[in-house]
Amino acid sequence: PRLAGVRRALLGTDATATALPLAYTEASAGRLASGWTESGLDAVFAYNDEYAMLLTRALQDQGVRVPEDVAVVGADDLMLGRLLRPRLSTVRLELPPGRDLAQLVDDAVREPGVEPVVRTVLGASVVHRASS
Repeated sequence: PRLAGVRRALLGTDATATALPLAYTEASAGRLASGWTESGLDAVFAYNDEYAMLLTRALQDQGVRVPEDVAVVGADDLMLGRLLRPRLSTVRLELPPGRDLAQLVDDAVREPGVEPVVRTVLGASVVHRASS
């Protein structure tokens, strides 16, 4: 769903999104980073902050500068991303508390004929920091 969202956001622009395989290992990140300069890619939206941090370290180990050569953005807004250098840009996902979600389900089950209440249950905002 995150890749689909990126592709929807790019509709009508000259930019494209390319899915890249990355296992959650240093070896996988190292292989991806080793060919980065030849890839022609200038930005990464990683699946989450952990993958973004893993790839950032591998890119830096290969001499690829973040954000000068490649912008990196994660998702989830983990505290650790704020401690990384450069600080990780991220997408903050805003989820309602589990209790609120459970109440929505309970209400729907207890009163199936009642007009459903429409609520935003997922919000997202970009947190710009130094990596992009």
